[in-house]
Amino acid sequence: MRLSLKVVRLANLVLAGMLAGNEFGTFAAIYPALDRISPMARLEALQGVYRRMSGIMPFYMLSTLASFLPVLVLQRRPGSPAFRFTLAGMACFFAMVMITRRGNLPINARIEELPTEEASLEEFGELRERWTRLHAARNVLNVAGLVFTSLGALSEPRSRKAP
Repeated sequence: MRLSLKVVRLANLVLAGMLAGNEFGTFAAIYPALDRISPMARLEALQGVYRRMSGIMPFYMLSTLASFLPVLVLQRRPGSPAFRFTLAGMACFFAMVMITRRGNLPINARIEELPTEEASLEEFGELRERWTRLHAARNVLNVAGLVFTSLGALSEPRSRKAP
């Protein structure tokens, strides 16, 4: 494997792993912990989380997606297992971003604008149920994407050194 492919492959794996790990961490630890506090405190906490994440995650997600392109270009073997696994990984992350864009982000925006008062809690509960289902689907796609991306890297043919 050429050095240029190794470098972009490493960047791709790091970004894919960090994104999948971040999303899984929120799914498995952060959001379940927030579900144990009062609904009003959860609403206020999530408003802060969503505001903070909205400045970080779009760049993070799009950087991960973009990192697939040089890997696919440099592989030069579209029919190879490495190419197909990498493309499958990219497709999973792309689907995750589409769910985020069309599902989670509109819910986040609505939650951010909810007044922190008792009257908002019923709508907040309904929004969070839908958001959680979408987040679970996104996590399945993230893990699958990371697995496919890793299989792509592991399927790269080894360079043969002359004796």
